[in-house]
Amino acid sequence: MTARGTHTDVLIIGAGPTGLALALDLARHGVAALVVERGAELFPGSRGKGLQPRTLEVLHDYGVLDRVREVAGHYPPNLFWKDGEPQDERRMYEPAEPSEAEPYTETLMLPQWLTQRILHGRLRELGGEVAFGRELAGLGQDEDGVTAEFTTGAPVRARYLVAADGGRSTVRRLLGIGMAGETVDPAPMLIADVRVTGLGRDHWHVFPSDEGLLAICPLGGTEDFQLVAGFPEGTAVDLTLDGLRAAVAARSHLTAEQVTELRWISEFRPRAALADRFRAGRVFLAGDAAHVHSPAGAQGLNTSVQDAYNLAWKLAAVLAGRADAALLDTYEEERRANAAEMLALSTRVHRGEERRGRATRQLGLGYRESSLAVDTRPDLPEDALRAGDRAPDGQRGGTRLFDAFRGPHWTLLTVGTDDPLPALTAPVVRIPAYGAYGTGVFLVRPDGYLGWAGRTADGLTDYADRHGLLDG
Repeated sequence: MTARGTHTDVLIIGAGPTGLALALDLARHGVAALVVERGAELFPGSRGKGLQPRTLEVLHDYGVLDRVREVAGHYPPNLFWKDGEPQDERRMYEPAEPSEAEPYTETLMLPQWLTQRILHGRLRELGGEVAFGRELAGLGQDEDGVTAEFTTGAPVRARYLVAADGGRSTVRRLLGIGMAGETVDPAPMLIADVRVTGLGRDHWHVFPSDEGLLAICPLGGTEDFQLVAGFPEGTAVDLTLDGLRAAVAARSHLTAEQVTELRWISEFRPRAALADRFRAGRVFLAGDAAHVHSPAGAQGLNTSVQDAYNLAWKLAAVLAGRADAALLDTYEEERRANAAEMLALSTRVHRGEERRGRATRQLGLGYRESSLAVDTRPDLPEDALRAGDRAPDGQRGGTRLFDAFRGPHWTLLTVGTDDPLPALTAPVVRIPAYGAYGTGVFLVRPDGYLGWAGRTADGLTDYADRHGLLDG
């Protein structure tokens, strides 16, 4: 602290999943980052509860997947009720068998507050912290950095600032960045974490009724249920325990008294919105500050974590002087298009136009059209792995690829070839032929996507030079 306030490399506004993921990833890179949160504690509700397979891969890289799997639950089948009697069951997600290349294919359920607790714990292990009770009041920026003012406490000066402060982002408003979108459903809905007696925890209980949707889902790792209820457009929703009990009693066979405790509650209207820009000078938008999803399909939190995963290594490379500042332009280039695709998917799932399946797992997302994706192999088969794609996992010769990729580094991977390689700072992993890759040389980015690919290493030196990877 100085007379002018705190100085840091990166200031992150908001300690939700996006901000925490970004902070811990930056900490792995040795970047000084400060997370500020206007609340007195981490968000207490279950709102984003689905962890998609691609996010599980990120959590593996962060070193917290085992912690998540210890407490996370499986998505139970929907059980539909009528007149107090159970009717048919339906699976929400199409099952997919894991494979060597895609070891995680199941969407896990974990309430957002527990996900945040795990991320926060990992951040603290890496030396990071969250400053609670700091509400942003204003910001300004110049050629060298950003200055943030708060309603209490000293200002903070940072080289870069990241807005991870949610769908009603104060940062986005202060910057004057617009957010275009649509109301997916104008009818209000409530979401609540409750304690309920008389319902089993092996099903997601659905009670169709004339009054509106009622769904009650057991939350993995807790004794709670998440309750979602819809109301007619124009309804003034009662967010008290008594109001919640009345809705449950009117729409199901449960009595009001069987809702024994209300732990958290919120009202929302499903919408889909995308910020006009993801960057303004030295300020970046991430997570809900950049894109707001319908909760259907469990894409919002997952897309937000991918934002953090994409941005962290780029900020670290620029701050360390290993890469030109132009690298930061690729954050919006890559993530805005990706977020738009996920918003459209969430909306289709909400409207019943698409099943939850391969697309919602996010394993097929990539950056083939990115300026960072360079593939020197002509005439590839249609289904070939290409630069910009997610780097598959695999076990060859005692090496697990995801373990080799784990960490903040690039990885130079050769598959089925002993081609001479340039001297890079990236560790080299050589494995025999593997169908998921074919044969060739691949440079894997710190976020697990292929940056460069070729049958030989010809042309790799130029790419590595641009990204500060040449050894000397």
